[in-house]
Amino acid sequence: MWPKISLNYSPNFNVIKRSEKNIKFIIIHYTGMSKELSAIKRLCNIKSKVSAHYFIKKNGSVLNLVPPLYEAWHAGKSSWKNLKYLNRHSIGIEIQNSGHDNKYENFSHKQIISIIKLLKYLIRKYNINLKNVLGHSDISPDRKKDPGEKFPWKKLAKFNLSQWHNLDEKKIKKKRLIKLNFAEEFKFMRNLNKIGYHKISQKNYNFQKKILTKAFQRRFRQELINGISDQECLIISKNLLKS
Repeated sequence: MWPKISLNYSPNFNVIKRSEKNIKFIIIHYTGMSKELSAIKRLCNIKSKVSAHYFIKKNGSVLNLVPPLYEAWHAGKSSWKNLKYLNRHSIGIEIQNSGHDNKYENFSHKQIISIIKLLKYLIRKYNINLKNVLGHSDISPDRKKDPGEKFPWKKLAKFNLSQWHNLDEKKIKKKRLIKLNFAEEFKFMRNLNKIGYHKISQKNYNFQKKILTKAFQRRFRQELINGISDQECLIISKNLLKS
């Protein structure tokens, strides 16, 4: 069953229409604002210069702010594999949630039901590879934390709507906090690059590595976000590359 979608126009998009074939990603965000109405107003305010294609309210209602064949302004400075500035290739979904800077509450059951329905519709319509259903923190790890560790990526994977590992979580948890040696650390960072996360430079290497590791953990090891790569993280990264 497809979601019921209401129109709520935002003027914040590029007026040149794009081809369906150019839509290769779905990027999921949270609003990071406590008040839902304020978030909607911001996304529809021409002065804010931000928008998304869809907005999911606390009660599960879905708003269409920008038609999918037009480029909404949701990803900003971003990258994944060999692509940069993903707005031109993506559909953005904003979900109402106060975010890490406020109280970062759980996503409501109705919101999760709506995101499942909406993703089913979009993935089928635009033939999206599940590896390209991403969070804002995946494509902009140095700037963003959303949708964060409370977002149900594992549940979405059970509906064949996102990527997740197929490992026994009780077994791999035993490897948690076991340090990596230098070669394993190098392997882990290379795995992140192969998955799609951007390469980091030698300048401020340790700081950048911690940020990238946190982004990976928010997505694939949500129980512990400490920015420290360990054997559990390495095992998960290897498994993701096999899928």
